[in-house]
Amino acid sequence: MKNLKYLYILVASLMVFSCSDDFVDVASEDENSEDFFNTELDYQLALVAAYDYLQTTAKFYQFGEIVSDNTLCGGESATDSPYLQQMDDMIHSPVGQSDGGLRTMWQWMYEAVNRCNYIMEFQDKTDFANKTSVIAQTRFLRAYYNFILVKWFGDVPMLVDKRIQFGDQFNIDRTPKAEVYSLIEDDLMFAAANLPYVQNETGRVTKGAAQGLLGRVYLYQDKFAESAAVLEDLINNGPHRLLTSAEYPNMFERDWENNIESVFEVQYSDVEGGSFDCFQCLEGNYSVYFNGPRGFVDSTGKFDAGYSFNVPTQEVVDAFEPGDLRFETSILDIAQYIADNPGSSYDETAGYEQTGYFNRKYIARKGDLNLSDAALTNPDNYRAIRFADVLLMAAEALNRGGISDTRALTYLNMIRTRAMLPTVSFSGNNLTNAIYKERRVELVGEGHRFFDLVRTGRAAQEIDGFVAGKHEVFPIPIEEINLSGGRWAQNPGY
Repeated sequence: MKNLKYLYILVASLMVFSCSDDFVDVASEDENSEDFFNTELDYQLALVAAYDYLQTTAKFYQFGEIVSDNTLCGGESATDSPYLQQMDDMIHSPVGQSDGGLRTMWQWMYEAVNRCNYIMEFQDKTDFANKTSVIAQTRFLRAYYNFILVKWFGDVPMLVDKRIQFGDQFNIDRTPKAEVYSLIEDDLMFAAANLPYVQNETGRVTKGAAQGLLGRVYLYQDKFAESAAVLEDLINNGPHRLLTSAEYPNMFERDWENNIESVFEVQYSDVEGGSFDCFQCLEGNYSVYFNGPRGFVDSTGKFDAGYSFNVPTQEVVDAFEPGDLRFETSILDIAQYIADNPGSSYDETAGYEQTGYFNRKYIARKGDLNLSDAALTNPDNYRAIRFADVLLMAAEALNRGGISDTRALTYLNMIRTRAMLPTVSFSGNNLTNAIYKERRVELVGEGHRFFDLVRTGRAAQEIDGFVAGKHEVFPIPIEEINLSGGRWAQNPGY
């Protein structure tokens, strides 16, 4: 991670064999995981290992767009990444997700949670001055990873403060999502109470990050009063603000990463190479190259080419009002871009489901080191929580919770004013719908749309092929159910 050392800890459970012959009882040269955590450095190294799995989440925002009504899968052909094509068409199943799809999400997030639980399992072993901060950061990360699991899969197997080790899957049931959410809330409240708003090292979790995520978690459960309270505390007391209208066009450029509007960013770097054989090993953001136009030559030298996945639909393009400052920052209209920049070109025949639009927020930029493979080593951060999102979440909680339409309207109009749009004056359901519309255009391309539709009960009417009672969550990969010996029942409808 940028400004965090690239350190890895491979945590293995070591099997100890007993033998009557003393001469074969030779101590292993490898460090035993049960004998770790003897110094502050041990805890700090384990914490970096827990942070490291944030980088595996690079493609999850892309999944969240493709399964929504914002984008089509795209790619080279109808058979390019079939697991994604199936998710786009709402015909995904428990099988066929092992080549980069839902199974990798499941595996990586459980490895991430296990790294956090490794620290929590031994949290009382050694004391040191900065221990509370280490635990608070660990608990935020565990909440972040568990939130991904619960919003994608619903009830999920879970242990608290203890690693899931091989063999445990035969004895652990799927935990009801209400209990998973309860642990997430507890973790985030602890993190918010014990972390500063500003860290000394860029990329570290802050109090604001914990508050922002907690407000989102409450909103996903329709806990409007709790969501509004924590989000307004962040709005009123935190260090963040909206970028101005003049600043906003730079929002997603590399020079503007970790800016004042960023509440939590996943950090990426191009200083290490990588390969397609190990996506979880990468330090670069591999998703952005997948979003770019095939055969793209940019005469300005700004944008790189790509694999033409995750292409915005005409519908989402039309959702922007005339004059909306956010359109050009969010959507790359390739024909208009080429017209404005003579000498630019792209291969309009090389791609599937091409609409002529691309996700400009997360498209590969020129200027990185391109080590090993240009597609895998892009140093473009993911803005996981932005202050604009915090304002819109607070507005929704205040409005839908019947708490204050006045304050909700204030936050909504802050977003619209920044976008160079006229303010509005709504209340009740009209205000609710205005907030929903603003969330779509403000956050397009960032992976929130599908879950916004699901949690507000609008998915079946907006997403083609969506079946109510089934597609709110995704299937547990069949390989994982088989590994549990059939203990874990599949989600309904799959």
